[in-house]
Amino acid sequence: MKTRKTTGKNFQSYNKLIERLGAQDAVKPVVNILPEIVVVTTFPPRECGIATYSEDLIRALKKHYIDSFSIKVCAVENTNERHNYDYTDVKYVLNTSKPDSYKLFSEQVNRDDNVKVVLIQHEFGLFAETANHFNTFINDINKPLSLVFHTVLPNPDRALKDNVCYMLDRADSLIVMTHNAANILKRDYAADAEKITVIPHGTHLVPHTDKAQLKRKYGFEGRKILSTFGLLSSGKSLETTLDALPEVINKCPEVLFLIIGKTHPTVALNEGEHYRDFLKHRIQELGLEENVKFINKYVALDELLEYLQMTDIYLFTSKDPNQAVSGTFSYALSCGCAIISTPIPHAKEVLAGDTGITFDFGDSQQLAGAINTLLFDVELRHTMVLNGLHKIVHTAWENSAVAHAKVLQKAAGEGLGLHYKNPVVNLSHIKNMTTDFGILQFSKINKPDIESGYTLDDNARALIAMCQYYKQYRNTESLKYIKTYLNFIDYCQLEDGRFLNYVDFNSNFTPQNRNENLEDSAGRAMWALGYVVSLSKILPEEIGKKAEGMFQKTLSLTKNIHSTRAMAFIIKGLYYYNRHIKDVDNLLYIKLFADRLVQMYRHEADTEWKWFEGYLTYANSVLPEALLLCYAITGNETYKAIAKESFDFLLSKIFTDNSIRVISNRGWYFKGRNKELFGEQPIDVAYTILALRKFHDIFKDEEYLSRMESAFNWFLGNNHLQHIVYNPCTGGCFDGLEEHSVNLNQGAESTVSYLMARLTINKYFGNPEGSYFRRRNRADQLAAMDGLHF
Repeated sequence: MKTRKTTGKNFQSYNKLIERLGAQDAVKPVVNILPEIVVVTTFPPRECGIATYSEDLIRALKKHYIDSFSIKVCAVENTNERHNYDYTDVKYVLNTSKPDSYKLFSEQVNRDDNVKVVLIQHEFGLFAETANHFNTFINDINKPLSLVFHTVLPNPDRALKDNVCYMLDRADSLIVMTHNAANILKRDYAADAEKITVIPHGTHLVPHTDKAQLKRKYGFEGRKILSTFGLLSSGKSLETTLDALPEVINKCPEVLFLIIGKTHPTVALNEGEHYRDFLKHRIQELGLEENVKFINKYVALDELLEYLQMTDIYLFTSKDPNQAVSGTFSYALSCGCAIISTPIPHAKEVLAGDTGITFDFGDSQQLAGAINTLLFDVELRHTMVLNGLHKIVHTAWENSAVAHAKVLQKAAGEGLGLHYKNPVVNLSHIKNMTTDFGILQFSKINKPDIESGYTLDDNARALIAMCQYYKQYRNTESLKYIKTYLNFIDYCQLEDGRFLNYVDFNSNFTPQNRNENLEDSAGRAMWALGYVVSLSKILPEEIGKKAEGMFQKTLSLTKNIHSTRAMAFIIKGLYYYNRHIKDVDNLLYIKLFADRLVQMYRHEADTEWKWFEGYLTYANSVLPEALLLCYAITGNETYKAIAKESFDFLLSKIFTDNSIRVISNRGWYFKGRNKELFGEQPIDVAYTILALRKFHDIFKDEEYLSRMESAFNWFLGNNHLQHIVYNPCTGGCFDGLEEHSVNLNQGAESTVSYLMARLTINKYFGNPEGSYFRRRNRADQLAAMDGLHF
């Protein structure tokens, strides 16, 4: 009997369908209740930093994982601030003005066996009215408890220390946003270091749109933009900036200071617009009406990110030296702003080392000097922006989601399993990287670098990926890109059938073609051409015919190729070509290259080292995969046996228990030596995924499928840094995973490799495009017709 997930409320109608289907197609309904995470926090429509933070975190967790958990909110409010919530997310409401509200909530959570962990966003002001009841409340909760401290105060008095220590003792895990906060907890509160995890304030990945374009959009063309944002209150100390502006404007009259955000609701409730009126009066006194503009509203996220991306210098002037972290500060960094800030702990941590400038609290003269320095030293400003982006990218909400999920999984014990959700297929960056001539080689961050020129390698891979995409989605727009990449390969094929690899941005072949072995490039071109030919039945006729002609033009030359990987790539091309065109000559070439690989293997392999060479370098998985393809065509058991033996050996060297660590490009892995770590490249992960799919399809071993999922999740954060390598905002893929960071550039090789991997696993796991949802049975179809949902 088959098993199908469903809900409990439609069982009666479902059983009627089963009767109509007959026993042979019967489907056994299974109630699928996901383990629940309860987040205690302020939440929209309440307007405060923690509410926004929690909404972003919860959204990221839901977007990044599938079939793993359900998240419900306990919305924190008080008698003076009551709200109407979207009860899709909000399951409970905690009124901190009413002690009984704590008791009611704890009883509800304790009774619910499905609640596996409670996560509390803690800020002292939120629970100030009933602080003692809060401590009783966390003690009453009998579920695993994680506490996020948004403020950690140093040098506490006895009462504060006792209060915080009570919370620390009760919590199963603690989350803070800076290393400074973690050090204070350990030093001043004797917190257990094993409980503490530092997870920086999350930030949004942004496409880094051109500043001049955004300034034109908002009517600020020709202006140098300074900005600050956040809910307005006197703690922002914006008068410090106003007092600095006359000296700045004297040197740079085109400066415009944007004050983005409405007055904090609590401040407005107690004080009205007193602080904003004070600032307006100060602007008039200083004659700054043409140089200061209020954006007096609660700005939607997309609009806010555009304001920040057009900002030349972001100013953070908080007067609170104990403010541990600021979301506004983090968002500005991620949007590519140069930062000038008062020395709050977060700023001192992040801005060190030419990442920004700090100035003393309230010192307008220092601030004016810092602004003028950055306005006129464009190179320094650019350096700070790049350094800031490299430091802040690890704080993307996607990375924050991974880090939080790991903490919550550990706290919940065996109550939570984590399954990554595949990102939506996004071709934006590939399209941006592609000109009418071909796909460019490199990118600076996500900006295509025209001066880097083009390579046959990248266009061959792009052709394969775009053909994969067309095969799955039949999107006719992709045909334009298929033609572009195929034409580029044609341009690189000489009259005698040989290929050149390097072409500059003026379409000239470069001297690099004379200095490098081009066999691998030729092999990749043959792989791409063979793959196009294999899709001749679904592609326009002229595309398939052109690829076939180019393939045959070069084929006779390949017999002189002896590069290990080039031979493997050619085998892949022959394998796909053979799917459409059966040719005895093709079989001769397949056996020729297969026998050469077998000979290499027998020469190098021993009881400990089961490989074709005395080292593991790049694109390793294509070697056993190619030999397996030879078996698929010829049925030669020797090819099959060596393919499996060598592939399993490779997997033993690049997989840990639950993740992949491909061979480092810092130094190859030589027989008898230790394996170099770090320096992992997306292309090697992608090639491993392609090979795993083929081994799974032929051997039907579920372990290969499991490894394929684990390897793909490397792109989504299942790696030694727990950082995403794929950028869902741009559709690009970062160029590498280093020891402490990712390489932010999103070049063609990495981006196309990710797309190949993403399309390869599409039908197997991870989201509604996967096989679980594709394998719809008759019960599903009848249910859909009857208006039921299963």
